[in-house]
Amino acid sequence: MLDNIFSQKQIRTDAEGLQVWGKDWTNGYPVDPSAIVFPETIEQIQELVAYSISAGLKLVPSGGRTGLSGGAVASNSEVVVSFDRMNKILDYSAKDRIVTCEPGLVTANLQAFAEEQGLYYPVDFASSGSSQIGGNVATNAGGIKVIRYGLTRDWVAGMKVVTGTGALLDCNAGLVKNATGYDFRHLMVGSEGTLGLMCELDMRLAPKPEPQLVMVVGVPKVVDLLNILHTFTDQITLSAFEFFSDLALTKVQAHRDLPAPLAESVAYYALLEFDQSSLALAEQAFARCMDAGWLVDGVISQSEAQAKSLWQLREGISESLASHTPYKNDLSVRISEVPEFLADVDSYVSESYPEFEVCWYGHIGDGNLHLNILRPQDMPVEEFFSHGHSMSPKIFEIVAARRGSISAEHGVGLLKRDFLGYTRSEDEIKLMQGLKALFDPHQILNPNKLLTTNAN
Repeated sequence: MLDNIFSQKQIRTDAEGLQVWGKDWTNGYPVDPSAIVFPETIEQIQELVAYSISAGLKLVPSGGRTGLSGGAVASNSEVVVSFDRMNKILDYSAKDRIVTCEPGLVTANLQAFAEEQGLYYPVDFASSGSSQIGGNVATNAGGIKVIRYGLTRDWVAGMKVVTGTGALLDCNAGLVKNATGYDFRHLMVGSEGTLGLMCELDMRLAPKPEPQLVMVVGVPKVVDLLNILHTFTDQITLSAFEFFSDLALTKVQAHRDLPAPLAESVAYYALLEFDQSSLALAEQAFARCMDAGWLVDGVISQSEAQAKSLWQLREGISESLASHTPYKNDLSVRISEVPEFLADVDSYVSESYPEFEVCWYGHIGDGNLHLNILRPQDMPVEEFFSHGHSMSPKIFEIVAARRGSISAEHGVGLLKRDFLGYTRSEDEIKLMQGLKALFDPHQILNPNKLLTTNAN
């Protein structure tokens, strides 16, 4: 029984609790966990795994529940393992610049701790105030600084993880160099809780960057976004290069009551962030782009407050679309393929589903596009998601034709599990199934996620 492992305060079976902790930000899936447990120690996690093996329970790990692919949804009486109470910083090595923390530590709290040390944790996104480090690692979260700092994977120095056998692995131990065989740490990153339950993480910190400036420019044609990117990166090091469509801007302005960044609207906007010391070079790059006709106007932050306001135009988009219950896809192609890829998807959706609005934004500096197809207000959610699933094969065919990925940073989860073959070969999927069987032979960890049911 679960109450032999956890105290009463660590178990929830009430209807409200089951609904809150039984899902993530993904909509459209039934939510039906049997219980929510809140472990506080590694020993409790190991005991839970051992009990689950003997009792035939299935476990769904849960962090900040900000995922958008259904990776933390419990639909079949699973026990949800919430790491909300394993949220502490356990150790800090100033000489190594490594923070040892529990998986439930909120991203913003790690960022704040880094700042207190005069350092910087650079993985950042709109959900940093609620997402948790364990969930970030499990999905290899990217965000807005990837162009300069890389993904979560690049900042994981080590981890402790409990596998589906109950074994506790200590992976890499914070080493910079470790060439002794297979690196299980990197295997666990992005595994979406299907191979093990991460219970302790060693995260690297970076030197604190100098003050940043933010520029927003108006771009008439999507192809010119790449011209602007290349012009600026030839001159300076960018911390971010984001883009959003005019429709996205309209939605976020209405939702957050924000002023327009430019005097006139254009088809697309790019948001650039760079070191304050690079201002003169950035102005030169801007002038070159203006002379070439690649941009029509721009604004640059004059204060920290204005920089934050300009960032809201990009970071507030997802929240502003929530009422539309959008059918989301985070897709990636090579940066050079972005214009043609975006045009191909736009053409398909507009021809096949003219009643749907298409809203684009994303991290164009690393080839990651967020496609949001908006639900008409009078269309039931179930009907709309049925249309979405009907669209996905064609959209993923367009992705596959350009050797892209059907999931850039949000994982596979339930949403894209059945479409894995568009990105992974049959041989790759068989190897993934084999790894799943090795690390989780009893098939108790996050079942039906990432791999199809018969693979679990």
